[in-house]
Amino acid sequence: MAKNPVKISDTTFRDAHQSNLATRLRIEDMAPIAPEMDAIGFYSMEVWGGATFDVTTRYLGEDPWKRLRTLRQLMPHTKLSMLLRGQSLVGYRTYADDVVNAFVQHSAEAGIDIFRVFDALNDEWNLDTAAKAVVKSGKHLQMAICYSVTESGRLGGPIFNLDYYLAKARQFQGIGAHSIAIKDMAGLLAPYDAYELVKALKGELKVPLQLHTHYTSGMASMSVLKAIEAGVDIVDTCLSPLALRTAQPAIEPLVVSLSGTDRDCGLDFQRLLKLADYLETILPKYKPFMESPRAAVIDPRVLTHQIPGGMTSNLVSQLKEADALDRLDDVLREIPKTRKDLGYPPLVTPTSQMVGSQSVSNVLFGRYKMVSGQVKDYVYGLYGRPPAPVDAEVVNVALKGYPKGEKPMTQKPASLLEPELEKAKAAVKDISSDLDDVLIYALYPTTGMKFLRIKHGLEPMPDDMKPQPKATPIAPPVAATALPPAKAEAPALATPAPSPSARTFNVFVEGEYYEVVVDPVVGGSASKPSVARRPNQMANATEDIVMAAPMPGLLLRYLVQEGAKVKPGDPVAVMEAMKMENTLPATVSGTIKALPLKPGASVRKGDVLVMIAP
Repeated sequence: MAKNPVKISDTTFRDAHQSNLATRLRIEDMAPIAPEMDAIGFYSMEVWGGATFDVTTRYLGEDPWKRLRTLRQLMPHTKLSMLLRGQSLVGYRTYADDVVNAFVQHSAEAGIDIFRVFDALNDEWNLDTAAKAVVKSGKHLQMAICYSVTESGRLGGPIFNLDYYLAKARQFQGIGAHSIAIKDMAGLLAPYDAYELVKALKGELKVPLQLHTHYTSGMASMSVLKAIEAGVDIVDTCLSPLALRTAQPAIEPLVVSLSGTDRDCGLDFQRLLKLADYLETILPKYKPFMESPRAAVIDPRVLTHQIPGGMTSNLVSQLKEADALDRLDDVLREIPKTRKDLGYPPLVTPTSQMVGSQSVSNVLFGRYKMVSGQVKDYVYGLYGRPPAPVDAEVVNVALKGYPKGEKPMTQKPASLLEPELEKAKAAVKDISSDLDDVLIYALYPTTGMKFLRIKHGLEPMPDDMKPQPKATPIAPPVAATALPPAKAEAPALATPAPSPSARTFNVFVEGEYYEVVVDPVVGGSASKPSVARRPNQMANATEDIVMAAPMPGLLLRYLVQEGAKVKPGDPVAVMEAMKMENTLPATVSGTIKALPLKPGASVRKGDVLVMIAP
């Protein structure tokens, strides 16, 4: 037996597939190996939190609470952990204290043993309520320090230096943490910095220390090994088929590396290989989510842009949907500039989404020409205190006309919120009184309500939410001799260029998939995005102005009614894109003639949102 075995926390069922499969792994593919995973001897398994709660309801048609209870039943001997975004829980804004308390208690009752609580800004204002709720529930409170660097790429500098992390660790231990985690979301922690940081923290802390890192930059396995040499107690890894790239280091080579040493983790290498073999058999169905424009397994550029793994895969997916994947490099160059403008926030949900989506908007539409509602809230202070001041010009642009005030607030964000839980109960009372459902709605009023209507049979489940069916083999082509006599050939049509309405679909055939572009034909030609003119059928009639969706997303609500008068810049609709809310302004003066979509509708780039009669 090793004198000081390092403990292993497995992330296969949460962060690994969030990072490399856009969080799409379904419970039907976890359940078959869950009992065997339970028998391996992991210190804990991370199975919930992060984006899993959102994705199950938004894309998979799965009940996240049912998923948790299923895994709890299948893995009774292993501690189950979750990632909790402090006052933001598993959502993208600050929630009232009553929702935080109810969510934590309900999660504990459903099967969570360890709550890894963090705040994107490492701001204790946003951690206090959740931390107290975990302690009250009788579960393990692990408080995580989000690791970041300023601009140098290494530990040090004016903001994120050793003193910063030691002070945060002492502060979190004082709040009542049962353990402390270093949360290196983007793989920025260099090996010798890991040794220095872990050694210093072990000298200060009285509670266990855990390291969570990502392979994105290529340093993670080296950093984990140096952290183990420095005395870290627990490290996060995952099974090899979902490891590397933007996920965690693989467990299998680490087991062999530590074998026979004082820190031998004692896990069975052969049993791990069998579990990895199973994952290899189910991953082909998730191939569309494994695509990457890069051939390399690592992305050293992360040391510049600092976007974490899960956000990187989402960023690629969103740019592809917006038909702007060719602008990825521009976005990655913009991200450090936007981060600096916003006060150097560590890039982890929700700040990574804010910085990432704002960078996309800056590239596609001009710098700060479109500012999401969440970025406005952030600049105002509703997400807490950034490590450095926000750029004064950005403050002025973001808060111009902001309803809560045009100067940032200086108090705890949650202190401004009225209780929300009873309102959520009232909103879903005609559908359900189950606290599972109430909390889903409280976290995601739009997508959550859509899911609840599907769950309770009030709406059919969309085909794109259903598990991928087994493909039906396509019949072989008919032999040429069996073809009917050829008719006179029609003149060949010129191949048109794809329009902005073109959509790419993945077609699955017997385990293989093909990418097919489908472009709807409207009146012989495709309409242009953003602003277009649609000729009225009546002679001499005035043309209508069409406002179209600038990117794919979800129409949350209209801010005007038919017949309303608008002028350029007036807000007319709110659209969710890249999980951020964006208010779309009128492009011309006129009268609202038609609002063709219903709130909650999914929209593609170029879909008509508003028609204005000049």
